[in-house]
Amino acid sequence: MSKRAKVVWKTIFSAALMAGSALVPAAVHAQDGATVEERLDRLEAMIGRLEARMDAADASGTAAASAENVAIAQEMRAAVAETRAAAQQQDRIETRLAAVEEKDAQGFRVGQTQFTLGGYVKLDAISQRTSGGQVPGDSINRDFLIPSLIPVGGDPSGWDTHFHARQSRVILKGETPVGDKTLGGLLELDFLVTDGGDQRVSNSYLPRMRQAYITYGGWTFGQAWSTFQNVAALPDSVDFVGTMPGTVFNRQAMIRYRTNSGISIAVEQPETTITNETGGRILPSDDQMPDLVLRYDRGGFAVAGILRQLHASGRILPQGGDSAFGYGVSVSGRIALGERDDLRVMATAGEGLGRYIGANIVNDAAIDANGNLDPIPTYAGFAAFRHVWSERLHSTIAGSYFKADNPVDLTGTSPTDNVWNALANIIYSPVPKLDLGLEYMYAERENEGGASGNLQKIQASAKYSF
Repeated sequence: MSKRAKVVWKTIFSAALMAGSALVPAAVHAQDGATVEERLDRLEAMIGRLEARMDAADASGTAAASAENVAIAQEMRAAVAETRAAAQQQDRIETRLAAVEEKDAQGFRVGQTQFTLGGYVKLDAISQRTSGGQVPGDSINRDFLIPSLIPVGGDPSGWDTHFHARQSRVILKGETPVGDKTLGGLLELDFLVTDGGDQRVSNSYLPRMRQAYITYGGWTFGQAWSTFQNVAALPDSVDFVGTMPGTVFNRQAMIRYRTNSGISIAVEQPETTITNETGGRILPSDDQMPDLVLRYDRGGFAVAGILRQLHASGRILPQGGDSAFGYGVSVSGRIALGERDDLRVMATAGEGLGRYIGANIVNDAAIDANGNLDPIPTYAGFAAFRHVWSERLHSTIAGSYFKADNPVDLTGTSPTDNVWNALANIIYSPVPKLDLGLEYMYAERENEGGASGNLQKIQASAKYSF
């Protein structure tokens, strides 16, 4: 190959590489439909063919000419590599810019802080009957299942119908970059379990704080779901919780640290609940030590342990103050069944866990004959199977169970001995972010004296998530 031909080849490839580099990022397509990466691949292939032709042409030439051809090919390959690196770098920049733009589209920015607003609006239409007595009109057991409030031992009620939108929720999040970390915060409000207007005219309800916490690195400071609870394992129900009798359920103030390996350790708000000799509830409100929780998450499962100091002062206990230990373990998670179905489970056992299970079905401890605290053992769990019929339709069937070993000689026979429930639902999403649900639930409670009562509920809902 002549020197002039080599110069021509070099000029052609230099021009082609310059044209290629002007087309970055790699995601941008050329007029022929090829990306920059694809065009660079073609150039490298052409260089390979050129090298083969040079070798063939130089087979009878001098060593100096062959070396010159090799040098030209190497320059071309270096130019291709440089252009490819530039395209990849530009692509990474464009990806990061797209992520920022997407986040901006989901919220709004004030200074360096990105805010997002979320939540949902939900209507619940409920008709329920109870076999062991009438549920009062102002009871929260009309809004969602509270196991300890199922009436027992009385006359059956009729079907009571109740509509409300109290579960509607607003969530405000903020994120501020701080060095290589993010400082975040969340404030969540709804209207359940609050005072407000009557049902005759306004049906107005006061908002309440559900969660309010700060995050930084692996730290959480504020009120959030207890580290002892695995929210991700909760079933998809129309009722607020659905499997409340067998569920760890608690939100409270805490300081928590979570490692990258899935281990969380937390100190959380202490609060001892005590059953007196008539089955009533005492709240001493003089706790000394926070509840300590250790948890490990892996592969959709969580194992959590809790250690508590139960405490009451001489203001409460007849023989002076006393402390006792409460403890427990909870295992929970999701098991994938096929491509879209899943099984969600939870099992919890321990002593002195009363206020953590089923919205405080029983208390943490009783008062023994010596005026000391006697922790109450509890056992609870649930299982829920979720089946996806289609992209717009899914169903859940679930059941839960709770059992307490109350010392009846110390508490009387009115505290709950066991509660169980079962439910089945179907949820239809005609358009994205809108869920229309229908659910049937049966629940039954029995106290230590053997009196029992059941609750049957049919519930329909409409929920718009934003």
